Amino acid sequence: MEKSRALAGPPPPDLTALAQLTPEKLRALWPQWFDRPPPANIHRELLARSLAYRMQERAYGGLCTTTCKKLRALAATLKDNPASDIVKTPRLTPGTRFIREWQGEMHHVTVEKAGFLYRGKRYQSLSEIARRITGTRWSGPRFFGIKTPATGKARTRDDA
Repeated sequence: MEKSRALAGPPPPDLTALAQLTPEKLRALWPQWFDRPPPANIHRELLARSLAYRMQERAYGGLCTTTCKKLRALAATLKDNPASDIVKTPRLTPGTRFIREWQGEMHHVTVEKAGFLYRGKRYQSLSEIARRITGTRWSGPRFFGIKTPATGKARTRDDA
């Protein structure tokens, strides 16, 4: 994320207050943050989320150039071929940490070069760890949220 404050604007208000505003008040706030009117049929929640994102973007900087390029390339791919599969298998680089809450308890797993570290013990797969946590057979990637249940395709946050 770029740390510059290139975009000038009002100081960011309390973002939690946005959740309490009516659609009319959110629409009234919109012109302070955007150079166009709000979309006509936008739902209140999306209106609030868009404002929150823009406020944070102005306060802390926007997406880095690399991420913007990747997003443009993905958009072009989808425009050319809407049915294309743009989801890649995630690369689990050593040092990556997964945190999963299960029945009120937090579970932390660290990716290592050869397997995974969970509570001081090394495991060969995330499924082994998910099984130990739940007591039943689970897909480890699904349990830790790196595979979507509906399609089975992996979700990834490309090197943004």
